[in-house]
Order: sequence, then C-alpha cells, then structure tokens
Amino acid sequence: MTDNKEEIGAPRLDIMKKIVGNYRLLERNIVEELDYTVDHHLTAGIFREGVWKKMFEQMIPRKFAIEQSVFIVDSESRVSKEVDLVIFDEQYTPYIFRYGNIKYIPIEAVAVVVQCKSTNVVFDELEKWVKSINCLRTSPKSVVRTAQAINYGEDQYNKYVQYYESLPKVEVGQENDQKYSEFGKELNKQGAPKTTQTSTRPITILCHTAEAKSASISNLFDITICRSTDPGKLSVTIMREHDSIKRWSHKLNHVSDRDKGEELFGYINENEKNVRTLNQYRVKGKSQTSEEISLLSLTFQLNQLLMLINNPIFFPHMAYVDMFNSILEDKKTNSGVETK
Repeated sequence: MTDNKEEIGAPRLDIMKKIVGNYRLLERNIVEELDYTVDHHLTAGIFREGVWKKMFEQMIPRKFAIEQSVFIVDSESRVSKEVDLVIFDEQYTPYIFRYGNIKYIPIEAVAVVVQCKSTNVVFDELEKWVKSINCLRTSPKSVVRTAQAINYGEDQYNKYVQYYESLPKVEVGQENDQKYSEFGKELNKQGAPKTTQTSTRPITILCHTAEAKSASISNLFDITICRSTDPGKLSVTIMREHDSIKRWSHKLNHVSDRDKGEELFGYINENEKNVRTLNQYRVKGKSQTSEEISLLSLTFQLNQLLMLINNPIFFPHMAYVDMFNSILEDKKTNSGVETK
C-alpha cells in the first residue's frame, strides 16, 4: 500500500496559488458589482457603499466596526461633513452619540474614513470634505490605569511638550537628517521621555468608479481605490507610498506635533538597517511583467497602517463632559432660564 500523505512541514505552493487565485476572483467580483446598473441615484449610491463596505470587512480585523453615513465630532464641538464609511474601534471607545437615526462618532475612536463616489469626482467638493476631517483634534484629557500607575494623559503630555520645548532647536530637513538623527540618539542616552502617540488622525481613503485618476484628487487622500483600465481589476494609489513606515507612524500618531521630528518621539532604533516603505508591501512578484494582486496588496498595506495606530488614543471622557457642560451653560445664558 502506497503512502500518499504529504510530508509534514513541506511548502504547499498549490494551496498558496489557490489563495492568490481567490483574491483575483474577489477583485473581479467587486468590479462587476460596482458596474451593476441601478437606475435610482440614491439607491445606486447606497448600493456602491455596500460593495465597498463588504470589501473592507473582508480585509480588516474583527476588532474594528464599520458604520455607514455618520458624522465625526471632537471635544471642541467641531463636526465633520457626512462620512460614507467609518472604520472605528468600538472595544476601546464604545461611544456613538445619536440624534434620531443620525450617528456621531468621536474622533478618538476613528481609524479610517472612506468617501465613496461614482464617476462624478469633483476636486472642490472632496477638498472641503477632507478639510472637515483634518480640522478635528483628539484630546489628551484621559485618565487610565497602566501597568505602573494611574496615567493622567494631559499632565503627561504637558510635561513631555515642556521638556522638548526646553531643548535646543534643530532644523528638520534633508540636509540635516544625519545631524538630527544623532541629536535624537543623544536624547535617548539621556533617558529623555518617549511617547509613540500624542494626537491621532484617521487614514483617509477615496473609493470611486471612474477609470481616470486625477493626481490633484489623489493628493487629498492617503489611499485612492478605483476601477483599473484593465478589465476586472482595481487600481490602488497610495500617496507618500515611498515614505518610511516610521514616518507614517509619526504622521498618524502625532498630528498636533507634526512639526517635531520623529527622532524626538523615541523612534530611534540603532539596529534598524533597512528603511521599510509601503511600496514594499505590494504583491506583484519580482519581474517587471508580473501581475499585481491589488486586493491582496491593499490588505497588507492597510493593515500595516492600522497596526501603526494599533489601539486608539485613550478616550478623554472629561473633555467631552466639559464640552457638554459648556453647551448647557451657554443655553442657560442665552435663555435666561435653565433648560431641561
């Protein structure tokens, strides 16, 4: 009797090839669904949002939730324009403020915002939309128990800022990279405070069905996803794709301190020999003629960015309490009587 069992531990390239083939099929199915004709304009928009939502659900971890048609708020009473899809962490920040059927999600919880368009992609409209997201700010007013102590986020952040404002200024620029890196290493030796997250922002994504891609529009978003000119394929454009992963982390986790260099936040790794970029996460083989599996590339690239944010910034309950209290006080002042 012949033993046909596979050798344990041997590579199963046949299975890996089937997985690649499945991603090709998923990508083709997404494009076919996006091409499906729906006569009613509103229904068509909701249908396309559903297609994109299903795509993201297949690639992001279960710790994230996806909501359609929401607004994002911050503790300074700022409100974004309507967001088609929001990917947020409801385990750490379970708050969704509601007004009837309208949902408002605090910026602290949001990891990704997605704007879904058809072929009608207008720069001015998208620019206003992006600005309404970028003006939102997370608050450091959190209180949380950590392994070592009760951490008061605002106090820690203020101490951190005061420390670095007392340091000699070093200009950040291409010509000063070596000098700046040496400065950061010296601070590490001195035991300078480090923090990997002070003020976060969501990853911005534009999904549309037009084949032509405008560079000016793509520049507004971190990631742009659309139908490719190749039948049955998606095209994924990532702005600053050649930036280092370290720089991406700085841009996503230090929004209020983006004028400070990465080295000042404890990112120095003297054993780091290779600079890793998002471009290296593309699944396309090594030859020039190899076909890229765009959906698989996007899965790795987006999840790498999500892992840079990792858990959302600690929720600043007091900041939102202060906001609502100030609103109540304002109502009392304007009306002359206490409102209920």
